[in-house]
Amino acid sequence: MSKQPASEDISEFRKPIIRWFRKSGRRYPWRDTEDPFKILIAEMMLQRTKADQIVPVYHNFFSKFKTPSDVAGAKMRNLNQILYPLGLRWRIKRFKEVSRAILRQFGGRIPETRDEISRLPGVGDYVAGIVLSIAFNKQEWIVDSNVVRVFKRYFGISTSKEGRRDKHVVSLAKVYGHCKNPREANLALLDFAALICTPLRPKHEGCPLSQNCYHLQKE
Repeated sequence: MSKQPASEDISEFRKPIIRWFRKSGRRYPWRDTEDPFKILIAEMMLQRTKADQIVPVYHNFFSKFKTPSDVAGAKMRNLNQILYPLGLRWRIKRFKEVSRAILRQFGGRIPETRDEISRLPGVGDYVAGIVLSIAFNKQEWIVDSNVVRVFKRYFGISTSKEGRRDKHVVSLAKVYGHCKNPREANLALLDFAALICTPLRPKHEGCPLSQNCYHLQKE
């Protein structure tokens, strides 16, 4: 199937995922805060790193650095000491850079539009979308490889090898995120991809979408 799903089909796809999420979604500290700076830093930590690894580092980080000013003024050795368990040392410098940019460009506040937040160093389309939807409940879209996988399987759409930048995938994600509670909807999609629609062995028996899943019907 290559035809773009109708908005009604996307809505019917969204509803059971949200119902499932309310019962089975994951709990993380950056989901229990309304502080957009904490959410931004957490999402930067999550790049190429599993969420469970982030939790102790997140708590340690924010026990010492509360604001963009704290991070911007921190010594690199102190940041290194806290962040080294995550690996990918190139990210450590990014925390200082993004904090300085927040202070310099936006007076210490996290911007609330995709155009503005995307100007921050290290903030691409995915991080911009997830921060805006989690922190501000904006009707924003998110696409990563996990989201692409769920869309491909359920709707049977074709994508390029990467898929994340395909216009029709982004368009689908925009319709998906355009709802009453985009924060909940986007978190539900991420958790569904992580816990049910897994890369190698999707859990068909516990899947709330199995009845209308293109992938399952073709197996």
